[in-house]
Amino acid sequence: MSTRERHTIEADRRMLLKLAGIGLGVAALPSEASAQEDAPPAAGHAMPEAAPSTTPSSPPPAGYLFLNADEAAFVEAFADTLIPEDEYGPAGTELGVATFVDRQLYSGYGQGDRMYLQGPFYEGTPEQGYQMPLTPAELVRAGIADVNAHVAKTFGGNSFDLLQPADRVKVVTALEKDEIALSSVPTNAFFEVLFQLAMDGFFADPIYGGNKGKASWKMLGYPGVGQMYADKIAQWRNKPFRAEPQSIQDLA
Repeated sequence: MSTRERHTIEADRRMLLKLAGIGLGVAALPSEASAQEDAPPAAGHAMPEAAPSTTPSSPPPAGYLFLNADEAAFVEAFADTLIPEDEYGPAGTELGVATFVDRQLYSGYGQGDRMYLQGPFYEGTPEQGYQMPLTPAELVRAGIADVNAHVAKTFGGNSFDLLQPADRVKVVTALEKDEIALSSVPTNAFFEVLFQLAMDGFFADPIYGGNKGKASWKMLGYPGVGQMYADKIAQWRNKPFRAEPQSIQDLA
């Protein structure tokens, strides 16, 4: 998979950036989603008529607000599959990506505070955005359970987090290509939401729990927020310029 379409950076061999270059259209979910009241259902995945049971089987482990132990293990493994430790930096879990995902699912965004969830719901076109009765948190929770059920059936009773790294890559790639039929939620919707959250956790300001040490910013050469460079243009013209990234916390 090529990463040059999205991330023209030197770390194109990282699995994260390989997966990011496929053209998934993984834009952030809209704050309010419209429902098609009169249009017939489109061909493809059937929309769930009601939210599946998403009650966690155990309380969140230490450091988490929403994810239970099994879900946290899944998200950590998912993050480390997208962002493995290599010569460019630590793995996704070490960078706080799973923590970021957990906080977002616990937040108003994850709970659907500004989303239209009253229906009727039909599968829309990609341009019509999110078309389901589930909050992002419900979607991710149900999707994790579905993927683990698929993995248990396919890989001898294991859960996703217990797979070997190469098998995790196979599962993530199959999810990305919509080649695994999940039982309660559309595969592409689940993957796109969780993938986007992982991307946000890797690249967002560290104040939100991810991108620890500003690792992705340093890798990209992104200077962060609150900087002015007009006085450096003449001195550094046609030369590479690197600055210590500044986060929101640094400006407090």
